[in-house]
Amino acid sequence: MNRFPYVGQVAKVLLISMVLMGMGTVEVFGQPASPNDTEATIQTTKPVPSGQKPARISLPSTNAKAAALIDVKTGRLLFSHNGDAMLPMASTTKIMTAIVAIEHGRLSDKVKVSGKAFGKEGSSIYLRLGEEMSLNHLLYGLMLRSGNDAAVAIAEHVGGSEEGFVYMMNEKAKMLGLEHTQFRNPHGLDAEGHYTTANELAQLSAYALHNSIFRDIVRTQVKMAPNPYEKWDYKWMNKNKMLRLYEGADGVKTGYTSDALRCLVSSATRDGQQLVAVTLNDSSDWVDHSRLLNYGFQAFPMTSLVEKGQEIEGYPLQTSSEVAYPISAGERERIVTAVSILDKNSLDARLGHRGRLIVKLDDNVIATVPLTDSNASASSPASSMPSYEGQAATLVGKWFAKMRYVVGSLFGA
Repeated sequence: MNRFPYVGQVAKVLLISMVLMGMGTVEVFGQPASPNDTEATIQTTKPVPSGQKPARISLPSTNAKAAALIDVKTGRLLFSHNGDAMLPMASTTKIMTAIVAIEHGRLSDKVKVSGKAFGKEGSSIYLRLGEEMSLNHLLYGLMLRSGNDAAVAIAEHVGGSEEGFVYMMNEKAKMLGLEHTQFRNPHGLDAEGHYTTANELAQLSAYALHNSIFRDIVRTQVKMAPNPYEKWDYKWMNKNKMLRLYEGADGVKTGYTSDALRCLVSSATRDGQQLVAVTLNDSSDWVDHSRLLNYGFQAFPMTSLVEKGQEIEGYPLQTSSEVAYPISAGERERIVTAVSILDKNSLDARLGHRGRLIVKLDDNVIATVPLTDSNASASSPASSMPSYEGQAATLVGKWFAKMRYVVGSLFGA
């Protein structure tokens, strides 16, 4: 009798592990998935119009010392004026405060107001010493009324101390690639070494708006919160007038200090496209933001470039997802596509993946789309492989997903 009945299977698993670790099948920076890939350029694809057609209009003028405009979904910077200048940002700081607190805190937590938070100068929601309020309500007080007392209370609760939370803010900035942004506090009062740029504040805001909790907070015009000391509830009106002045406005944050002067981050959504406008040191910010947003929606409407299930000319393949991108009128003819075909003997090919469609604007890769057989059936290996959406977003996740499928095949799991 064999005392080790699974030795053969274990050996197979070890061999497969070595093969998988040695294969370069992961797409990196738009390059072919492995040295064995073959790539062929195919004819220029005419973008499929989606909604409003791009218009040739003049660049917007502003009174801002620095300004930027970004498309939230794609992260494409649509306009920038002095966008890399490092400037104070006032209470737009609280965009970072809010997203760090949302990602690292529990909204149901009760936060106790310390003496440091109670005595914080500047704009306030008038918290009392020792008062307890949920983190969720404090975030509304932070973003709607710009409460500096709320900022300190949130920082102390989530970060253990104000200094610990500021460290978390700066680490988040590094993770997002914000190389010209630095925080010294969670509220935005003037401090040496506390600065950002219009471009990077736009990037941060676009990132934060992908979070549903953040989105819900910043688009709220009025919020009620329990008041443990009075018979009436707190009632907070959003200071962001863009929510009432501009059609489709849904965020984000106002700011003012004596050094930074008027700062504003606004967002708006029209026809499913969301844009963020940023101005730093702008005496006419409400008007300028309307101009910036109008320019973005008119000059860079979201345009369908690839449809899901689209057949690839010259190949028995189809796309597995769609691609939409904000493009201007002069860019439509500069969109080109190329197809990258996997080696038929590669593991990815055996699992049902056939290649990818690479979408470029000039020489810049703006999207890649997985390709499958145009007549793929539910019985193909790709469809029988389990889905690990969150896990497969990383290299390790993809490796484990493939390993689980292969091991399951060997052992009948």
